[in-house]
Amino acid sequence: MQVLVIGGGGREHALAWKIAQSISVKKVFVAQGNVGTASEDKIENLPLTDFCDLCDFAVSQQIDFTVVGPEAQLADGIVDKFRSVGLKIWGPTKYCAQLESSKDFAKQFMNEYNIPTAKYQTFIDAINAKKYIKQNSMPIVIKADGLAAGKGVLVAYNETEAVAFIDEIFHSNKFGNAGSKVVIEEFLDGVEASFIVMIDGENILAMATSQDHKRLLDNDKGPNTGGMGAYSPAPIIDAKIHEYVMQKIIQPVIDGMNSRGHKYTGFLYAGLMISPNGEVNTLEFNCRFGDPETQPIMLRMESDFAQLIKSGLEHKLDQVTVKWSNDFAVGVILASSGYPHNPCVGDYIAGLDAVNSDIKIFHSGTAIKDDKLVSNGGRVLCVTARGIDIQHARLNVYNAVSQIKFDGMQYRIDIGQTI
Repeated sequence: MQVLVIGGGGREHALAWKIAQSISVKKVFVAQGNVGTASEDKIENLPLTDFCDLCDFAVSQQIDFTVVGPEAQLADGIVDKFRSVGLKIWGPTKYCAQLESSKDFAKQFMNEYNIPTAKYQTFIDAINAKKYIKQNSMPIVIKADGLAAGKGVLVAYNETEAVAFIDEIFHSNKFGNAGSKVVIEEFLDGVEASFIVMIDGENILAMATSQDHKRLLDNDKGPNTGGMGAYSPAPIIDAKIHEYVMQKIIQPVIDGMNSRGHKYTGFLYAGLMISPNGEVNTLEFNCRFGDPETQPIMLRMESDFAQLIKSGLEHKLDQVTVKWSNDFAVGVILASSGYPHNPCVGDYIAGLDAVNSDIKIFHSGTAIKDDKLVSNGGRVLCVTARGIDIQHARLNVYNAVSQIKFDGMQYRIDIGQTI
């Protein structure tokens, strides 16, 4: 088989790397890919972004199926475009992808189909949003409605910062069109976890559980980011919670979309909040694999990922199982100076050659300058390691991190430490 992966970040590096391990896969093309994907066996970068050009390539190269990594392309309807010319593609349609591309759509959907989630209201102007904030107790959660690369959310602990964030969204236009609406919801206390599944329109295949660390600084301080690290599995999701999530959160998405005439296919990510008494609520839906959850999850997967996706495209997920390593896996993001607001680029990266071969380094924002590796984005690398337990996995990954250097390098030292 020949496979096309859409995207160029650490998630896409991990997806392509895992798909390429299949003996049934001859080559994986990644559009546009990155320095990391370019260095992998059986993987070739493709300098295309236009949907029509990608469709033409998939037809001319007889691509067996395409996998979409990023949310933006899903929101823009790449699945609809590929299907319109008879191409197989793994991901939800533009309509279904609104579960991620619009917080308001997602909250309305969850309420309609009785999916547990926080109480909320949506606003299209600053005046009424501020009135609502003044009427409610703190902390409170404010979310830009559209896609904002994981940075459009604020947990406000006082009225002053809540009102300031509203002004940034509506008056300073911080998030552009993504901030044309805001969703304000009650704060839920507990432990977050990521629950990712594959859906073929009817059947569900659960992936390994994981937990993301979204704040920039240790102990969950600082601004929200796209994610500073993750580990898998997430022990807080026991068998009882797993069954609850499948029945009360994932299945209603399938049933709800089917009732609206839109079959959901592809990956679905439910961001969960699990309270101290075990109550489970849905914080958000993503319509793709998480980043950086993908990296440790792929490191633990022992099944043929390409064949799993093929089964999904054939609506046969009920006929397959997925095998996972008993090891824990931890991924630590190395970010550039100034991230997440004003990331610096062009800093030389040293030390990758000194890292143990058991460690897998996925590239997110890197480039080649004067034949040397340099930073080229906010999140630069995801250093990922396995261990027989979380402590050994953490030891392995942070030993590797200590070998890598670039100016202004930021990373958290507590990834996986909270369990």
